[in-house]
Amino acid sequence: MNILKYVLMAIYAIVSFTLIGLILKQNKEDGGASGTIVGASANNFYEKNKGKTTEGKIKKATIILMVMFAILTLTIGILYVV
Repeated sequence: MNILKYVLMAIYAIVSFTLIGLILKQNKEDGGASGTIVGASANNFYEKNKGKTTEGKIKKATIILMVMFAILTLTIGILYVV
């Protein structure tokens, strides 16, 4: 059981540092008040194909790592209580 705890902690550390790196690498998407005044349209080519760009892939990877982080947190918490 101790080996499982150490393996999960190592995976947890890797996921944590990777998640921090991906979050820091993301661009700010908020258009703010100027986007509202100018009328930033969400019906353009870039918005429709956003998932295929590097930014879209980073965003998907971040969401996947966040889910992994949450699952690992719960699993490690349960293992250390037992």
